[in-house]
Amino acid sequence: MSTKRKIAESEGIYFVTITCHEWLPLFELTKGYDLVYKWFDYLKQEGHYITGYVIMPNHLHALIAFAHSDKSINSIVGDGKRFMAYEIVKRLKAYPQVNVLNKLTEAVSNRESRRGKLHEVFQPSFDWKECRSTKFINQKLGYMHDNPCRGKWNLVANPVEYEHSSAHFYLTGEQGVFEVFLCGQLEDVDLSKAIVDE
Repeated sequence: MSTKRKIAESEGIYFVTITCHEWLPLFELTKGYDLVYKWFDYLKQEGHYITGYVIMPNHLHALIAFAHSDKSINSIVGDGKRFMAYEIVKRLKAYPQVNVLNKLTEAVSNRESRRGKLHEVFQPSFDWKECRSTKFINQKLGYMHDNPCRGKWNLVANPVEYEHSSAHFYLTGEQGVFEVFLCGQLEDVDLSKAIVDE
Protein backbone atom coordinates (compact mmCIF):
# COMPACT_ATOMS: atom_id res chain seq x y z
CA MET A 1 0.00 0.00 0.00
CA SER A 2 1.47 3.28 -1.04
CA THR A 3 1.70 6.36 1.08
CA LYS A 4 2.16 9.97 0.03
CA ARG A 5 4.61 10.83 2.78
CA LYS A 6 7.29 8.55 4.13
CA ILE A 7 8.02 8.54 7.85
CA ALA A 8 11.76 9.04 8.16
CA GLU A 9 12.08 7.89 11.77
CA SER A 10 12.20 4.21 12.75
CA GLU A 11 10.43 4.78 16.07
CA GLY A 12 8.25 7.34 17.77
CA ILE A 13 4.68 8.22 18.70
CA TYR A 14 2.38 8.76 15.74
CA PHE A 15 -1.24 9.70 15.25
CA VAL A 16 -2.33 7.52 12.32
CA THR A 17 -5.54 7.75 10.30
CA ILE A 18 -6.68 5.02 7.90
CA THR A 19 -9.72 5.78 5.75
CA CYS A 20 -11.93 3.41 3.77
CA HIS A 21 -12.23 3.96 0.02
CA GLU A 22 -14.62 6.82 -0.73
CA TRP A 23 -15.47 6.92 2.97
CA LEU A 24 -17.58 3.76 2.58
CA PRO A 25 -18.63 2.40 6.01
CA LEU A 26 -16.71 -0.86 5.48
CA PHE A 27 -15.95 -1.49 9.16
CA GLU A 28 -19.67 -1.22 9.91
CA LEU A 29 -20.86 -3.21 6.86
CA THR A 30 -18.55 -6.13 7.66
CA LYS A 31 -18.60 -5.83 11.46
CA GLY A 32 -14.87 -5.47 10.91
CA TYR A 33 -13.98 -3.72 14.16
CA ASP A 34 -12.39 -6.96 15.37
CA LEU A 35 -9.96 -6.82 12.42
CA VAL A 36 -8.51 -3.59 13.79
CA TYR A 37 -8.15 -5.21 17.22
CA LYS A 38 -6.34 -8.17 15.63
CA TRP A 39 -3.93 -5.76 13.95
CA PHE A 40 -3.44 -3.96 17.28
CA ASP A 41 -2.73 -7.33 18.95
CA TYR A 42 -0.11 -8.06 16.31
CA LEU A 43 1.50 -4.65 16.86
CA LYS A 44 1.63 -5.31 20.62
CA GLN A 45 3.30 -8.68 20.01
CA GLU A 46 5.92 -6.89 17.92
CA GLY A 47 6.70 -4.54 20.82
CA HIS A 48 4.68 -1.48 19.80
CA TYR A 49 2.18 0.32 22.06
CA ILE A 50 -1.42 1.20 21.26
CA THR A 51 -2.06 4.23 23.42
CA GLY A 52 -5.36 5.45 22.02
CA TYR A 53 -7.82 4.75 19.23
CA VAL A 54 -11.28 5.16 17.79
CA ILE A 55 -12.72 2.93 15.08
CA MET A 56 -15.46 4.70 13.17
CA PRO A 57 -17.72 3.03 10.56
CA ASN A 58 -15.46 4.23 7.71
CA HIS A 59 -12.10 5.19 9.21
CA LEU A 60 -9.91 4.73 12.22
CA HIS A 61 -7.60 6.93 14.24
CA ALA A 62 -4.88 5.41 16.39
CA LEU A 63 -2.16 6.81 18.60
CA ILE A 64 0.67 4.31 18.31
CA ALA A 65 4.10 4.33 19.93
CA PHE A 66 6.29 2.45 17.48
CA ALA A 67 9.37 0.76 18.96
CA HIS A 68 12.47 0.54 16.78
CA SER A 69 12.10 -2.10 14.08
CA ASP A 70 13.85 -3.28 10.94
CA LYS A 71 10.61 -2.48 9.12
CA SER A 72 9.68 1.10 8.35
CA ILE A 73 6.62 2.52 10.07
CA ASN A 74 5.08 2.97 6.62
CA SER A 75 5.52 -0.77 5.95
CA ILE A 76 4.08 -1.70 9.33
CA VAL A 77 0.94 0.37 8.69
CA GLY A 78 0.77 -0.82 5.06
CA ASP A 79 0.87 -4.45 6.22
CA GLY A 80 -1.96 -3.73 8.66
CA LYS A 81 -4.05 -2.17 5.91
CA ARG A 82 -3.39 -5.16 3.66
CA PHE A 83 -4.43 -7.65 6.35
CA MET A 84 -7.64 -5.74 7.10
CA ALA A 85 -8.42 -5.29 3.39
CA TYR A 86 -8.25 -9.02 2.64
CA GLU A 87 -10.52 -9.83 5.56
CA ILE A 88 -13.01 -7.07 4.70
CA VAL A 89 -13.26 -8.35 1.11
CA LYS A 90 -13.80 -11.90 2.41
CA ARG A 91 -16.68 -10.69 4.56
CA LEU A 92 -18.19 -8.59 1.78
CA LYS A 93 -18.23 -11.71 -0.41
CA ALA A 94 -19.81 -13.78 2.37
CA TYR A 95 -22.65 -11.33 3.12
CA PRO A 96 -22.82 -10.74 -0.02
CA GLN A 97 -22.34 -7.05 -0.73
CA VAL A 98 -22.03 -7.17 -4.54
CA ASN A 99 -22.51 -3.44 -5.18
CA VAL A 100 -19.83 -2.51 -2.65
CA LEU A 101 -17.43 -5.13 -4.04
CA ASN A 102 -17.98 -3.77 -7.55
CA LYS A 103 -17.15 -0.25 -6.36
CA LEU A 104 -13.94 -1.49 -4.76
CA THR A 105 -13.00 -3.41 -7.92
CA GLU A 106 -13.69 -0.45 -10.22
CA ALA A 107 -11.49 1.77 -8.06
CA VAL A 108 -8.32 -0.27 -8.71
CA SER A 109 -6.00 1.54 -11.13
CA ASN A 110 -4.77 -0.24 -14.26
CA ARG A 111 -1.25 -0.23 -12.85
CA GLU A 112 -2.34 -1.83 -9.57
CA SER A 113 -4.57 -4.28 -11.43
CA ARG A 114 -1.59 -5.48 -13.51
CA ARG A 115 0.21 -6.16 -10.23
CA GLY A 116 -2.63 -8.40 -9.10
CA LYS A 117 -4.64 -6.04 -6.92
CA LEU A 118 -8.38 -6.78 -7.07
CA HIS A 119 -10.00 -4.29 -4.66
CA GLU A 120 -9.27 -0.77 -3.37
CA VAL A 121 -10.52 -1.12 0.21
CA PHE A 122 -8.71 1.85 1.75
CA GLN A 123 -7.48 5.15 0.46
CA PRO A 124 -4.03 4.40 -0.99
CA SER A 125 -2.21 6.54 1.54
CA PHE A 126 -2.68 7.01 5.26
CA ASP A 127 -2.42 10.23 7.23
CA TRP A 128 0.03 10.59 10.08
CA LYS A 129 1.31 13.17 12.47
CA GLU A 130 4.31 12.74 14.72
CA CYS A 131 3.53 13.47 18.37
CA ARG A 132 6.47 15.17 20.08
CA SER A 133 4.77 16.74 23.08
CA THR A 134 2.31 15.74 25.79
CA LYS A 135 0.11 18.68 24.77
CA PHE A 136 -0.12 17.42 21.18
CA ILE A 137 -0.79 13.83 22.33
CA ASN A 138 -3.61 15.04 24.59
CA GLN A 139 -5.03 17.13 21.74
CA LYS A 140 -5.11 14.07 19.45
CA LEU A 141 -6.64 11.87 22.17
CA GLY A 142 -9.40 14.44 22.68
CA TYR A 143 -9.97 14.75 18.93
CA MET A 144 -10.34 11.02 18.35
CA HIS A 145 -12.40 10.38 21.47
CA ASP A 146 -14.86 13.13 20.51
CA ASN A 147 -15.18 11.78 16.94
CA PRO A 148 -18.29 9.60 17.56
CA CYS A 149 -20.11 12.57 19.13
CA ARG A 150 -19.43 15.11 16.38
CA GLY A 151 -20.70 16.18 12.99
CA LYS A 152 -22.82 13.81 10.96
CA TRP A 153 -22.02 10.89 13.22
CA ASN A 154 -23.68 11.58 16.56
CA LEU A 155 -23.27 7.87 17.34
CA VAL A 156 -23.30 8.55 21.09
CA ALA A 157 -23.93 11.52 23.35
CA ASN A 158 -20.82 10.92 25.48
CA PRO A 159 -17.43 9.56 24.29
CA VAL A 160 -17.41 7.03 27.16
CA GLU A 161 -20.43 5.31 25.60
CA TYR A 162 -18.73 4.52 22.29
CA GLU A 163 -17.57 0.89 22.39
CA HIS A 164 -14.80 1.05 19.77
CA SER A 165 -12.67 3.71 21.41
CA SER A 166 -10.13 4.15 24.17
CA ALA A 167 -12.23 7.02 25.59
CA HIS A 168 -13.72 4.74 28.24
CA PHE A 169 -10.25 4.04 29.65
CA TYR A 170 -9.03 7.63 29.58
CA LEU A 171 -12.25 9.02 31.09
CA THR A 172 -13.05 6.32 33.68
CA GLY A 173 -9.77 4.49 34.30
CA GLU A 174 -11.35 1.17 33.27
CA GLN A 175 -10.10 -0.61 30.15
CA GLY A 176 -12.62 -0.99 27.34
CA VAL A 177 -12.86 -3.54 24.53
CA PHE A 178 -9.15 -3.26 23.77
CA GLU A 179 -6.54 -2.71 26.47
CA VAL A 180 -4.43 0.36 25.75
CA PHE A 181 -1.15 1.54 27.21
CA LEU A 182 -1.50 4.79 29.17
CA CYS A 183 0.14 7.63 27.26
CA GLY A 184 1.65 9.10 30.41
CA GLN A 185 3.72 5.96 30.92
CA LEU A 186 5.45 6.31 27.54
CA GLU A 187 7.99 8.62 29.16
CA ASP A 188 9.41 5.52 30.87
CA VAL A 189 9.67 3.52 27.63
CA ASP A 190 12.76 3.52 25.40
CA LEU A 191 11.27 3.23 21.91
CA SER A 192 14.76 3.08 20.36
CA LYS A 193 14.97 -0.54 21.47
CA ALA A 194 12.65 -3.25 20.23
CA ILE A 195 10.66 -4.45 23.23
CA VAL A 196 10.42 -8.21 23.80
CA ASP A 197 8.42 -8.39 27.01
CA GLU A 198 6.11 -5.74 28.39
